[in-house]
Amino acid sequence: MPRKETKMVLDDIDYKIMRCLKRNAREKASAISDEISLSVSAVIERIRKLEAAGVITGYTAIFDQKQLGNDMTALMEVSLEHPRFYDSFCELISKIDSIVTCYYMTGDYDFMLRIVTDSSDSLELIHRRIKSMEGVSATETHFVLKGVKNEYSVIPANDKESK
Repeated sequence: MPRKETKMVLDDIDYKIMRCLKRNAREKASAISDEISLSVSAVIERIRKLEAAGVITGYTAIFDQKQLGNDMTALMEVSLEHPRFYDSFCELISKIDSIVTCYYMTGDYDFMLRIVTDSSDSLELIHRRIKSMEGVSATETHFVLKGVKNEYSVIPANDKESK
């Protein structure tokens, strides 16, 4: 039987813990405890509750793409001829490792893709592959010159200290 989704009621302490974990997901409970003036066991228990409720959905490592040889980032807008191509397009996109983000959206284009790759040559191959997919009617590609802000999640300002 699927788990019933209930929205967890978060308090100021939960938000403080999440901000600590956002800054460093490997932060020790003892360091969080010191920062927010809560016992280590209470911090651990709250983190477990946030995980169990699905508020914290996972932990990940973030890599410097330039050090991995991926010097090219592009944003590609994609339009489909008809909504019937949605499922097949999403399935094909999910198989291309260099496409790290795909958003279905409103506006003139149906999708926004973020592509991270090693060169303009490999970007061209990805571009050709997408343009040749059944149902793709138009694309527009933008080269990213520099990343100014790259957040992975937003934690609402809920406590007095962050307002």
